[in-house]
Amino acid sequence: MLPFWIALQFLSSLPIRLPGMPAPQELGRSLLFYPLVGLLFGGILCASNWLLLGTPPLLHAALLLTVWVLLSGALHLDGLADSADAWLGGFGDRERTLTIMKDPRSGPIAVVTLVLVLLLKFAALLALIEQQHAVALIIVPLLGRSALLGLFLTTPYVRPGGLGQALADHLPRLAGKQVLVASGVVCVVIAGFAGVVAVVLAVLLSVWLRQVMLRRLGGTTGDTAGALLELLEMAVLVGLALVP
Repeated sequence: MLPFWIALQFLSSLPIRLPGMPAPQELGRSLLFYPLVGLLFGGILCASNWLLLGTPPLLHAALLLTVWVLLSGALHLDGLADSADAWLGGFGDRERTLTIMKDPRSGPIAVVTLVLVLLLKFAALLALIEQQHAVALIIVPLLGRSALLGLFLTTPYVRPGGLGQALADHLPRLAGKQVLVASGVVCVVIAGFAGVVAVVLAVLLSVWLRQVMLRRLGGTTGDTAGALLELLEMAVLVGLALVP
């Protein structure tokens, strides 16, 4: 179960403490448990949603979004901000884009991107609360973290060394594909037609964003992986809110 605890420590702000630095093989296997971490997040969000029943809808949605952000410690939002700055400031140049992504400072485009993504998530959550469509709270975090597995499974990691390289190099390929398929099936079983819509949206957006990364960088980084997750969660939430 060590790979699961590695995944949970990396993807969440929960107080998980490992006894030491994991071996590269264990790091790679931890990717297989990313969808399970997403499912755990979904369970926490559903429990939070139940506890918030009767709260005014605007406050309900705001508190639910706060729990969502706190669960991951805003890790992926940071990647989205860095990627937004780099994509605009990189002017199409690979090395300049990678350099900007390493800069911890956030420019106006990063702030605007974060505000828009969080605003759309909030509005979609509000609509889903009013529609009593709580199942979205389970499948969206699951799909977001499954997308990370899919990205590392299919896309070169462009920064040599470090955690991301170990994840990519030691990910069991066949098991990763099996986990991806199982994640899609779980979404459909849990949510029915809405699950099908969510899976299709997630696949289409993942494929498109992967192509964007390949054209600019030749692969992915930790920041672009975080951006993928945030944009996918936002798009799937909006899509589900629009499904009658």
